Formats: sequence, structure tokens, C-alpha cells
Amino acid sequence: MAGRHDFSNKVAIVTGGGRGIGRAIALGLAECGAKLVLASRTHEELDKVVNEIKENGGEATAVVTDLMVSEQIDKLVETAMQTYDRVDILINNSARSFMRPLMELREDGWDKIFGVNCKAVFLLSRAVAKIMSDLGGGRIVNITTVGAVRGGAGMGVYHASKAALSMLTKCMAVEWAPLNINVNAVGPGLTKTAFSQPIWSNPEVEQMMAGRIPKGRLAEPEEVVGAVLFLCSEDSNYITGGTIYVDGGSLANY
Repeated sequence: MAGRHDFSNKVAIVTGGGRGIGRAIALGLAECGAKLVLASRTHEELDKVVNEIKENGGEATAVVTDLMVSEQIDKLVETAMQTYDRVDILINNSARSFMRPLMELREDGWDKIFGVNCKAVFLLSRAVAKIMSDLGGGRIVNITTVGAVRGGAGMGVYHASKAALSMLTKCMAVEWAPLNINVNAVGPGLTKTAFSQPIWSNPEVEQMMAGRIPKGRLAEPEEVVGAVLFLCSEDSNYITGGTIYVDGGSLANY
């Protein structure tokens, strides 16, 4: 997985790093030599990934973080600086959603989805960008979705929040380009994670969804990692404000 990417002496924060795509990204960055600061709300999941990284000879630290609480976002950044004295890479992977029709989603559900998927990304990215600016630059990669550019029933507010995140990615990229901070996004298609399990756990539903994807199957979390590593590497020095869709051809077939 590491290929030619070398992130030795780089420090990366990965939110939602305890499972699914976040875990896969964390392991991929660690394999490339990065030191990891992993954040999520679940201590047990974080510790498991930290131990996995350490067993493979890497370095990692876990910080239990509720991204709905701005003070905990500040603590996450402070812990990264106290532990490693720098942040070079930020992966905004944490996301929240509810399978609810728009008519049934409560107001607090809207607030939770936008709070994690947009507001927390803004607050954490801004805090980290100030550090990156002092270091001479850095990389921010936001994990969005194919749903950011197409509608869908049952997860409409999730799609709307990711569309907002796509525009936030562009705006951060424009404002922070003079600071040598590249801000991009990776948009997975339907991927086999706990987040999407209600969709793919039913074999008939999975078969139906796979039939809409030109590659004929759902993605595995590890298949998202390569695009992220590329956007964190020097190979992408002149790329900012863009999105790479890892979707098996879904959008091409839309």
C-alpha cells in the first residue's frame, strides 16, 4: 500500500480513526512512516488501531474526541502538538448521519449531522492550518461522498452536509493556497463499513446496489486509501480544491 510515498517525520491527525475508512487510512499513513494522532468517541476502537500500528513498528496516539464539542477539538490539536510538536496532515474522516426521511428527521438530527460533517471540519481545519502555516505548509483531505453531488432518499441531510463540505473544501483551498496548504477531498462510493452496514447487510439490497455500480460491487475501505495517500504526497503538489471520487464508476454511470 505504501508504494513510493514517504511520510517519515510527518504527523497526521485522522478523525474517525477507530474503524472503517478512517482505520484503513491511519494504517496506510503509518505504513508510509507517518506518526498518527487518532480521534473518535470510542476509546476501545482507537486503542485497538493504535496497538496495531505500534505492533507494525509505527507510532500513534489516541485522543477520545467528541467533535460536537469545540473544547475537545482544541484538546485534540493541543495533544498532537504536545506529543509530536507538529501537524503536517489532517484527514477529516468523521461523519454522522441517520437513515430518516426528511419529513421525519428532527431538528437536533440536522444539527448533529451538520455539526460533525461541516462545523467540526471547519473548526479543526482552521486550528490545524494555523500550525501548518508556521511549518511552511501541509495537507488537508476531507472525506466526502458521491452523495455530495447527487440526491438520495433517506439520507438527504447527510448528502446536503457533504455538498456543503465540498464547497468548504474549495474555499479553504483558495484561502490557504498562499500558505502552501493543499486542501482536497476524496469521495468514496458505497463502501463496506459499519457506517453503511444498514444498507449492505441485506444480501438482496447489496446485490441491488452493486448492480448500479459499473465495477459490480461495493468498495472495501482499503480501496479508498490510495487516493488519500496521493493527496498527502508531493506527487499532488499542484492539486488543491479538487475531489477524487473512488466510486467504481458510479458517477460516470449516473
